[in-house]
Amino acid sequence: MAWHRGYVIGIFRFQAASTIIRAFVATGLGMSGRVNHQPIFLLTALPWRENSLRVEAFSRDFGRVSLLARSARTRGSELRGVLLPFVPISASWFGKEELKTVHRAEWRGGWAQPNGQRLMSALYVNELVLKLTAREDGQPELFAALHDVLRAICTAPHFASALRCFEWRLLTLLGFAPDWARDADGRRVAAEGWYAVQPETAVQAVGDGDADGWGDAALVRGDVLLALGAGDERAAVDWASARAATRLLLDFRLPDELHSRKVLQQLNGLKRGLKAA
Repeated sequence: MAWHRGYVIGIFRFQAASTIIRAFVATGLGMSGRVNHQPIFLLTALPWRENSLRVEAFSRDFGRVSLLARSARTRGSELRGVLLPFVPISASWFGKEELKTVHRAEWRGGWAQPNGQRLMSALYVNELVLKLTAREDGQPELFAALHDVLRAICTAPHFASALRCFEWRLLTLLGFAPDWARDADGRRVAAEGWYAVQPETAVQAVGDGDADGWGDAALVRGDVLLALGAGDERAAVDWASARAATRLLLDFRLPDELHSRKVLQQLNGLKRGLKAA
């Protein structure tokens, strides 16, 4: 029966090879290092040499990648009007080194570019993803969350709650957010209760008259934690306290101050100065 065993083993090897091939096809990754029609969002784009762009992008299946768009700044380039931030793009690239070369990009439809406060918020989101994610670590769930929050920033009448939910989702997917459903003692978070949120520790219940003495912790109601954890942007909760909680957790992980936040603070300071004058 040796021939039979050999036949069965051959079948298993063929099936395993077929599975691998299907995975390559599904992600658009070929044996030559080519990736085709991959959904991406541009995070940054900087001039490169005479007429090219060096792009940091966040892709659906490959996470954050560095891309070189040759001749993208020349007048006749097909890439010039396509490589825009804050909108979904389909990109194809090749290369086995860290810096890949874009050979095609297409606009996937979406929304208009943001301006004013919306622009600053979109820049802030991009900077968070740029600074907190690892290179070439595919996270489709984070890509979906990035898509949703940029759409909300660019199109929704009000987007502050969507921004808070994205921050919490980002922290959760990266393993930095505490459990939002149970406190440090294992009890379920109660909507009417108060809780202290701190980096690298479970949320702690705050008793009546015990609001002092928590130092730099962010104090939030339980309904805020439940809304953040569920991603419920429409919940009628105190989103300002949610901002304090997510800001505390994010600042603990960020290596330095966000450039977008610094620019916004300077602009706000300028507006206050003009009003005072």
